Amino acid sequence: MNTFVAQIIYSIECEGMPTDQYEEEWRLVYADNNTSALNEAQSIARNEEATIIDRHGRTVCWRLLAVKDLQPVNVENGALLFSAIREVTPIAAPIWIQ
Repeated sequence: MNTFVAQIIYSIECEGMPTDQYEEEWRLVYADNNTSALNEAQSIARNEEATIIDRHGRTVCWRLLAVKDLQPVNVENGALLFSAIREVTPIAAPIWIQ
């Protein structure tokens, strides 16, 4: 049995309309090979789809959009599970400095 990390993306809908909001999850998956891991990740993701009624009485749904990435990973002390480099637009000066 091998260990994989699956990146799962859900779209969020409110009252049946897209919201431009997405949820990104990273899940561990145990499988014998890549194909089985993808099938398992899709199954896990479909089981986690949800529909709730929010505090305003609106129906909000999380729908599986994609298993975006699937990578084998060695689960051991110090194993890297996720890394991201983000570029930001620098601000000339904070607004509270005169």
